[in-house]
Amino acid sequence: MKKLCFTLLLSFSLLIVLSACAAKDVPSQKQEESEITISAAASLNDALKEIKTTFEKKHKNIHLSINLGGTGALQQQIIQGAPVDVFISAAKDKFDDLIQKGLIKKEDSKDLLGNKLVLITPKRHSAIQSFSDLSDNRVSRVAIGTPATVPAGMYAKQALQKYQVWDKLTPKLIQAKDVRQVLTYVETGSVDAGIVYLTDAKVSNKVKIVETASEDMHDPIIYPAGIIKETKHHKEAAIFLKYLKSTSAKKTFEKYGFIVLD
Repeated sequence: MKKLCFTLLLSFSLLIVLSACAAKDVPSQKQEESEITISAAASLNDALKEIKTTFEKKHKNIHLSINLGGTGALQQQIIQGAPVDVFISAAKDKFDDLIQKGLIKKEDSKDLLGNKLVLITPKRHSAIQSFSDLSDNRVSRVAIGTPATVPAGMYAKQALQKYQVWDKLTPKLIQAKDVRQVLTYVETGSVDAGIVYLTDAKVSNKVKIVETASEDMHDPIIYPAGIIKETKHHKEAAIFLKYLKSTSAKKTFEKYGFIVLD
């Protein structure tokens, strides 16, 4: 009887040990991975590239797909049903239009950044010293974003009207699909001058800033960000939106010249 009990006890102990070892060999359940699409104004290119890297290091199960372009074009893509999870606009009015259409909930949005509007020329250009000089006969081509679809172009038009040179400039204007295309035109010397955001001018060593438009020359430049209502990844989108307000993201935005809004 004692021998039988001992045998049973030994078998039971061995079973416990084997079960524990087997449990250790079972791999931990991998967290489900998600990819979210961020449609953002072209002027955010450099800052978002850096933020994508730091965000994905911290949130290894969330991958970001960045879709850059002119705010107006991105807005229309969202209206037409493009699979977008988060939208970062360079214009308050186009963003608010999506809220009014019920495509973004107001509680899922926040004003993120500010910016400044600057006049730039190729580095060796000396004929232009101010916005007012753009009407000079020596200036033949000036690039701006298309005012109807590119916020930087809309702000540029407002400033040029305030400086009372818009009408004279109309025949000289080269309209671009987004603010980064304006920057490229100036960098390559394809135009005599261009109007871009300060943040765009700061990333190029091929242009010089001639003048910064005062804030009363155009509407406030505000970048709102929000989650698209029909997203299938609301939780992940909310995590990213919150991260955009983190200390790490703020430092990145400031590094590229953006004004971080509280």
